[in-house]
Amino acid sequence: MSSPVLMDPDWNEIWKQRQKLHESSKISDDPSHDWNRKENAERYDANARSEYDERVKTTIATLDINRNSRVLDIGSGPGTLAIPIAPLVKEITAVEPGAGMVEIFKNNAEKQGIRNITFVQKLWEDVDLSHDLASPYDVVIASLSLTMHDIREALLKMNATSSGSVHLFWFVDMPFWERMYADLWEPLHGRPYHSGPKVDCLFGVLFQMGIYADVKMLPLKKEYRFGSRDEMLAFFRRRFNAKTMEQIRIVDDYITPFIRKQGSEVVISGDSTFAHIWWKKDTKN
Repeated sequence: MSSPVLMDPDWNEIWKQRQKLHESSKISDDPSHDWNRKENAERYDANARSEYDERVKTTIATLDINRNSRVLDIGSGPGTLAIPIAPLVKEITAVEPGAGMVEIFKNNAEKQGIRNITFVQKLWEDVDLSHDLASPYDVVIASLSLTMHDIREALLKMNATSSGSVHLFWFVDMPFWERMYADLWEPLHGRPYHSGPKVDCLFGVLFQMGIYADVKMLPLKKEYRFGSRDEMLAFFRRRFNAKTMEQIRIVDDYITPFIRKQGSEVVISGDSTFAHIWWKKDTKN
């Protein structure tokens, strides 16, 4: 009797399935992650300035950049990485689909006198490498922005537009905000929350593409700051789509033990881990 043939899993299909389940967990009328809205981008930017200082410094220190480098930043948000990188390099192209994010980014860059950034307001999936970008780039970055459904196709495009190195930063475990969703979703809405695909899946896709990347684990801290307890609770009630009195009670009871006072603000925070995955073009087999 012959032994069964064991097939390797298709990690790209696993990514797609996990991403689809993750998308199904979202509430359609939740506006908090609509990055076309300026107020959401402003809130993200304000949190990022105080919250991500250490992460930004750590990230920049890992990049092989110099004064002559051309950099591509995919999913740039309000310029969290691109603005501090800009003075260190020749030029940056920032890909960001959210109109609110791009507006805040441009305002931030103008205030700091930064003029070496080009903006492409599109999803990475919709970017045309020959028309939208001036490839190749010495360094390609996608930092906590890997929300594409077909991650293999997205990675192929990143690799194609790089002449030097590609740097991905993605979640190893559930970050603080996902743990809150996982804890609250079933009590609030009667169905489980599905976490998005993580680094294990990403690394499997890269391996099956023949890209043998280096990996380093890094700490990830998430912090929410508000002017008052009531402001914080109102935000999370909207975030978790709590509408009935019972749902509001569940959210308030869950959030309250996390709240701490810090100066004139109230804060909640949590720790998790993310990974830096990178490779050089000349290492691809």
